[in-house]
Amino acid sequence: MAIYDTEEEQLEALKRWWKENGTSTFVGVALGIAIIVGWNYWQEHKKDQANQASAIYDELLKAAETDQKDSVDKLAKRLQEQFTGSNYAAYGSLFQAKIKVQQGDIAAAKEILKKLAAGKDKELSHIAKIRLVKLMLASGEYEQGLQVINDVDQSEAAKFSDNYDELVGDLYVALDRLDEARTAYQKALKNGYQSPLLQLKIDDLTAPEKVETKK
Repeated sequence: MAIYDTEEEQLEALKRWWKENGTSTFVGVALGIAIIVGWNYWQEHKKDQANQASAIYDELLKAAETDQKDSVDKLAKRLQEQFTGSNYAAYGSLFQAKIKVQQGDIAAAKEILKKLAAGKDKELSHIAKIRLVKLMLASGEYEQGLQVINDVDQSEAAKFSDNYDELVGDLYVALDRLDEARTAYQKALKNGYQSPLLQLKIDDLTAPEKVETKK
C-alpha cells in the first residue's frame, strides 16, 4: 500500500502541476516551434530573394556588355523596386547612372548618384560621390563639387582620400586657383597615389619643383 500511496501521490502532484502550468508550458512549446519555423522560412526567403536579385543583376551585366542601354535601365529599375536596399540594387544604379550620362541625361545621372551617395554602404557612397563630383566638374559646377568633397567625413574616406585630392586639384584648376590645385595634386602624389596623369597635371601647372612619387 505504501508504494501504491506514493505513486498515487505522485500522480496527483503531476495533475496539480499540469493544471497550474500546463497551459503556459503548451504555449511556450508552441511559441518555440513557431519561432524556429518562422526563422527557417525567413532564411529561405532571404536566400530566394538574393538568388532572384543575382539573376537580374547578371542580366543587367550582359545587357551592359552588349550596350543595350534600355535593358540596363529597365533592369536597374526592377532591382530598385523589388530589392530596395540591396547591393544588387545599388550597383545596378551605378550602371544606370553611367547609361544616363551616355544618353546625355546628366541631370538624371546626378540624381541617381546623389541617392547612392546618401546610402548606408560607405564604399558605395564614396564611389557615387566621386562619380558625382566628376559630373559636376564636366558640367561646370566647380564650387558645388568642392562642397561635396568638403562634406565628406575624412575619417571614413581613407581608402578614397587620394581620389578626392586629385578631384580637388581638378576643380581648383577649373576655378583658376592654381596654387591650391598644385597643393592638392602634390598631396595625392606624396601619399603614393598611382595615377598616370597626376605628374602631368602638376607639370602643366608649371610648378617650381616636381614632387617625386613616394616609394
